[in-house]
Order: sequence, then structure tokens, then C-alpha cells
Amino acid sequence: MSSKASNEFNTRHNDRVGKIREAAVAALKELDRLRSAGPVTKEALDAEVARIAREKLQPYGCDLVVHRMGDGVTRFLIKGQKQWERIRSGQELLPS
Repeated sequence: MSSKASNEFNTRHNDRVGKIREAAVAALKELDRLRSAGPVTKEALDAEVARIAREKLQPYGCDLVVHRMGDGVTRFLIKGQKQWERIRSGQELLPS
């Protein structure tokens, strides 16, 4: 790969990563709003997670996955095309 082609690839890659990060920040802000509203039922959480994933992440080839831990903590993961990226841990969304 030539230096010019390598630079173009790096630029495209960095632009894509930047857009995914911006989408992740937007998703986190919405999840924070949901959490600060108080206790949430599992059904309401699932519906909001699906909406947030559809609107904020899926346009960039990503998805939002919920892991409910045994201690009541809910972890959110962004699933990219090739890997998992943990975006936040310790966010408590306890069922009402």
C-alpha cells in the first residue's frame, strides 16, 4: 500500500471512528436521561434501548446490547461490526 493510499485509509477510518464515538455519546446521554427519570420496568428499558440503538447507532453499523448483572447493575455495550466496545459500566437501572 502506498503512503498516499495508507493516509486515505487512515483518514476514512478515523472519520468513521469519530462518527461512531459521537453516536455513542448521544446514546449515553439518552440512557442517562432514562436512568435519572427513576426506576424503569424491564419492558420500558428494552423498548428505549431498541429505539436508541435504531436511531443513534444502527446507521453506523453498530448495535446497543444490555447485560443485566446479578448484582442489579446494568451494563451497556456497543457492538461494532467486528468487536465489542464497553461504553459504560456501573449504570444502575433497577427494575421497578
